[in-house]
Parts: sequence; structure tokens; C-alpha cells
Amino acid sequence: YRVTPPPIVGKGEIEVEPIDVAIGEAHGLLWAFDGLYVVVNRGKTYQSGLYRATDSNGDDTLDKVELLRKIEGAGEHGPHAVVLAPDKKSLYIVAGNATRPIETAGSLVPRFWGEDNLLPRMTDPMFMKGEKAPGGCVYRVSLDGKRWELVSMGFRNPFDIAFNRDGELFTHDSDMEWDIGAPWYRPTRVLNVVSGGEYGYRNGAGKWPAYSIDSLPPVVNVGPGSPTGATFGYGAKFPLKYQDAMYLCDWSHGKLFALHLKPQGSTYTGELEEFAAGTPLPLTDIVVNPTDGAMYFAVGGRNTQSGLYRVTYVGKDLQQTRPREAADTVEAREVRHRLEAFHGRKDPKAVATAWPFLGNPDRFIRTAARVAVEFQDPAEWRDRALAESSNPEAALQALLALTHVSAQDPAHRQNNASPPDPKLRDQILEALGRIDWKTLDDSRRLDLLRVYQVVLNRFGRPEESGVAKIIQKLDPVYPNVNRDINVEVIQVLVFLQADTAARKIVALLERAPTQQEQIEYARALRVLKTGWTPELRRAYFSWFPTKAEGYHGGNSFRGFMGNIKNDAIANLSDTEKTALKPILEMKPVETSSLAANSSRKNVKNWTLNELVPLVETGLKNRDYARGRQMFGAAKCFSCHRFNEEGGGLGPDLSTVAGRFGVKDLLESIVLPSKTISDQYESVTISTVDGKVINGRIMNLNGDNMQVNTDMLDPNKMIAIRRDTIDEMKTSTISMMPAELLNTLDRDEVLDLMAYLLSSGNRDNPMFRRENPSTRNDSRSRAEKSD
Repeated sequence: YRVTPPPIVGKGEIEVEPIDVAIGEAHGLLWAFDGLYVVVNRGKTYQSGLYRATDSNGDDTLDKVELLRKIEGAGEHGPHAVVLAPDKKSLYIVAGNATRPIETAGSLVPRFWGEDNLLPRMTDPMFMKGEKAPGGCVYRVSLDGKRWELVSMGFRNPFDIAFNRDGELFTHDSDMEWDIGAPWYRPTRVLNVVSGGEYGYRNGAGKWPAYSIDSLPPVVNVGPGSPTGATFGYGAKFPLKYQDAMYLCDWSHGKLFALHLKPQGSTYTGELEEFAAGTPLPLTDIVVNPTDGAMYFAVGGRNTQSGLYRVTYVGKDLQQTRPREAADTVEAREVRHRLEAFHGRKDPKAVATAWPFLGNPDRFIRTAARVAVEFQDPAEWRDRALAESSNPEAALQALLALTHVSAQDPAHRQNNASPPDPKLRDQILEALGRIDWKTLDDSRRLDLLRVYQVVLNRFGRPEESGVAKIIQKLDPVYPNVNRDINVEVIQVLVFLQADTAARKIVALLERAPTQQEQIEYARALRVLKTGWTPELRRAYFSWFPTKAEGYHGGNSFRGFMGNIKNDAIANLSDTEKTALKPILEMKPVETSSLAANSSRKNVKNWTLNELVPLVETGLKNRDYARGRQMFGAAKCFSCHRFNEEGGGLGPDLSTVAGRFGVKDLLESIVLPSKTISDQYESVTISTVDGKVINGRIMNLNGDNMQVNTDMLDPNKMIAIRRDTIDEMKTSTISMMPAELLNTLDRDEVLDLMAYLLSSGNRDNPMFRRENPSTRNDSRSRAEKSD
């Protein structure tokens, strides 16, 4: 359809003209160069692909359709948006993870990608089982649609992409809501889509954490939702702040967000604002019309009522001056772009230019440098990578690059591929062994552990002498106060079947404060075959009926838990199965979601007047580890994400310290219904038969809606037909329970508040100082006394 809106001021009718050509089922539309580019996502009738509709006789009517390129992919995870590049010399097209990789003439991503999961991966038991990398992709396409080039990969299912004023590309990638409750869940997130970028989406439990050295992190985590349209506000007659914002449509929750981006290094950070919302408001796409300066968004989808809305601004503060960007961020972005110019091609200057940036403090710059090196002949830089010693970060990037170009991931290895060279494997492992753990900060330690994982995955297990060296290096570094280090080091040691792994990991499992962390340890233990005693076996398998069965998650959660248990049972001998039979057949104890897995008793009915002075004067010499434990004990992790772990139905609390003072934060915990965020408010629905349901609308399908009634249980849904609703209004009652602090004593409350107000930074002055020689490799007082 061609839609001509009425004037903003004055009278007029909207004109809606059907375009009478044989084309439809479009997910992407772009008017450029006197034609309409159309990305068709086959539903029933048309072939998926990139088309162009034009006017052949100049009568202002599109009458000719040309298929420029077929695309193998359909449905909600097929090909999506098409946009024009800032230089107007090419198109950019985004495709979801159910789209078969498109054959391209070039690639800015080195063609060495793989799953790169060291331990056996659990694919999703219900959704796209067996799907492999590259997942969702962004392509650069010539204007005639003939030449395609892969730009970035590793997305799940972004529907739209948009360029900002700096020529930087962004997308709002979807989560896998069925993974909520599992440690590999990643919320919807905004990504700066860069040349050669890998963003770590893998099917099932194979997703890479945001801190992985071989992928890139988000600009901002948004939370659960269904991302659809996205655009920048350029051309809108809005105040400057809103002209420069990126707008993000969330179909399922009916939210339109404004993301206010701020340059940070060579990329950006951002602050989310809820710009518009409705109950329901299934947003599908959004544009700014430069002719009238208004914003337009559409709603509909899945047989729901469609509609077109216009947003205008009433006010006078439009004449504002855009502040000049800081010189350091402009320079950092220019450095990244110079490095990205080497992507996709060989260049005799590439290695010399890129190498000094492998250890750059900016993660996007050092990734761009590594990708530039990976495109060059490894014979040119192999010895330099093995000998790199000036900078541990540079050494890790170089050794990761050498691993990528020298050995394929087993999951992607072709039958005729050359076997990996064991001599090179041992040389890389020797170089990793020379990197001194004690000189690294936690971020570099995670990088080291990840490179070990990729090397062992691609090259395979070394000789026993090599195994012994790795175990000798890594076994002493855990249990660690850093949860992420524990999670990553155990993958290496379980792969190598270290004798001490069972004892140490079972101990971690028993004291981990969150279901996500416990699942990480249980998942690793399922394939461990050495070091078990009857006592350790009983402790491990008791976790399933006494704890895991009471945990909640998305649609795939139960299947994943069953897979973990089944894999673990498969490693038992017949004798062990007989001995463990009472535990293996134990029935879980039915509990409410709030009480599940908690044996804590009520300590005190805390009031706001008691807590405010206590916290304002008591945040000194606190215990970081116990604060994190209390975040789990108070059920905060069940709903909220914090430092990349936890649930997904409530707001992410990672940045709460920058937005709330002590009194406001305590008030939101003790009196959650006093002020409810628009983003997380619930609705009260009264039906014609007298029922009253309080919850959040999570999904729409035709005349049906799914409402979640318990934030602690993502699967606790009630289906409601619209024709049975008598009244629906915003609820005045928060879905967050009000008694969460009442099982905590004074010191536990203070440790929890310090943990929240520190943004999870264990080096914050609120926490007691540890001995520098042991702070990263020993447990805190709270852990030791657990």
C-alpha cells in the first residue's frame, strides 16, 4: 500500500492506495532510486527474496516487479528489513536465524566461524534443534541486488537495522524467551553492528556470554520482549534529544522505547526511556516522515487488529544546538574504521598496522585488529603470535586468531578438511602457559580461559603431559570470588577430566546463590567421569529433586533440566544406578514459586523508617560475596538481572546505583506498589464471568492474549479471549512481593544493599579490603562459613 497521511494542521483524509502488483508478505520495504525494494518473507504465496517494484511507464504507478535474489528462509525468523547505506551506494539487509546462509561474493567476517563450545552442547529441546552458526546475519548488497557481502553474524533474530549520523549501524536483537531462567538466557539487546562483528548467538545452551573475547557486547540490554521496527528520529520536528534518539518497537509488551546513545570509546552506551506504550500495542514498524516531520508507527501481526499512528510534538523548544562530540571518541571510532578497512582482503600493510592495536583498551578496536590479522596469510604472523609477550591482551588476541585460522570447529569441519596440527596446538598451549595468571585482572583472566576453550575445542585434547600442565595452572585458581571465572575454568577442567573437579564443583553447586549459577555447575558435572565418590554422586543427584525441580523458567527450561539429568545418569555404572535409585526416583516437593528452594525463616518485618538510617550509616566494611548470596536468598535473582545473571521478567538492576539513592531504592523494595515503573506495570483484567486476573500481557495471537501472573515463574500464564473481557486497566498492585527483606538480618541487609549500590563491583570502597595476594583466588568470609 501507498499511504498519504492528511496534513497535521487542517482538514484532510488519509489516502490508502493498494499497489496492484504480484507481490506481498513483505518484512522489509525501502523506497530508493524511484523504486520500491521489497524483502519478501514467504508465508504462503511468494518466494522469499529481495525484489524491486518500479514504474515502467511514468504514470506514478508501480507496475513491474523483478526478483533480484532468492533467499532461503521464511517465517518470523526469516529475512527482514532492508535499508539504504549512508553513502547511498549499497543496501543493508538483515536476516533472522532461520535464514540459510546466503552465498556471498565477499565476507567481512573471517570464514572460520564455529560453535566453539568446549563441552557437549545441549541444543534447544523444542526450537530449531540442530541450528548452527552463523545464525542471524547482516549483509551488504549492491543496488542491483547481485553482489552480496557478509558484514556481521551471530545474531538471533533482529527485525530491523538503522544507521545513526556517524554512519554506525545498530540493531535490536531478540532474546530466546524460552530460555528465561537458564544461565545462557540473553535479554533483547541493542547492538552496534560493526564490520566483521560476531555477537555470539548459538542455539540452545550454546550462547556465548557477553564477556567472551571472541564476540562483541551490547550497547544496552533492554529485557524480555519481541523487537520489531527500529529507526532514528532524524527529520522529526521533535526536541533535539528525541531527534537524535533511536526508537525501538517491542511487539509483545506494547512498548516504544527511545534509546539515547552516548559515544563511549569507539562505540556507544545508551540510556533507555519509555516513549510510548499501550495495553495492548503490538508495534510492528516505525518511520519518520521528513515531509511533515512526524513519526509514524504501525501495529498488528499474528491476526491482531492493525493500525497506523502518528506522533507529533507540541512545544517550542526545537531550536537547540547539538553539542560537539569529544575528540577522544571521534578518534577511537576513526581508528576502528581504519582497521576495518583491512577486513575481507589481504593487504601487505595489514599486520603491521593492526598488531599494535591487539592490546588496545577498547574491546571493539582490538577485535577489529584481530579480524584484520585473521584475513592475512598466517605464515606472515604465526611466529609473531606465538612469541608475543609485550602485552597479555595482545597475546591472547593473537593466539585466538592463530587458532581460528589453523583449525576448524569440529561441528563445522568438512570430511575433506585437513586434521589440526598437534604440534601447533602444543605451541599455542605453551604460549598460553607463559601468561602469568596473577598479573591479569578478572577480565583478562576470562579471556585467557576462553582462548583455552577454543584451542582445546578446535585442536582436541593434548597429550597427558600437556593436560597435566593446564590442570596445574588452572586448578588452584578456583573456587574464586568471581562467579564467571568459576564457570569458565570448570569447562576446561571438566573437559580435561581433572581428578579434583567433582569435589570442587559439587561444593560450588551446593553454595551458589542463584539457580542460573547452580545450573552452570550441574551442566558441567553431567559429562564429568572422574573423581567421583559415592558421597559426591549423592550430593549431585540430590540437587535435581530438592532444588532444580522447584526452579522456574521458559518453555524450554524443563527440557534442558531433563537433558542435564539424563546425560549425567548415562555416565553412571549399573552399580551406581542401583545405589542411587532412591534419589533418582525421588519426587520433588511441591512449593510455591516464592518459597521454592528457600529454607530461610522470617527474621524481622523491616520497615522503611528502620532501614533508611541503618543503610545510610552502615555501608562500610561489607562482604561482597554475602551480598550476592543475599540477592539470591531474597529471590531478587528470580526476576531481575544484575551483572549479566538472573531472571528476565523484572527490570535489569545493574545500573540501579546511578538512578536511585538509598531511600528510593529501599522504598522500591519494601513498598513496591507505591511507584510502579510504566515499563513493568501490570494490568487488572475483569472478565464477563466475574474473574479478576492481575498480571502482564506477554503475547498476542488474534483474539487471544497470554498473561503472566507470577514474575517468579515465566511459564505461569493464563489465556484470555478478548471477547470475554469486561474491563482492563492498569493495576495499582506491583507484581513484586513486598516481604523480600524479612528473611534477612541486619548484616545481610547491609551486604545486599552494598552489592546493589556498588553495581556489583567487588572493588568498591564499601567492601572490606582483601589481601592483594589472595583476593582473586580465595573465598570471602561468607563463602568460607557457608
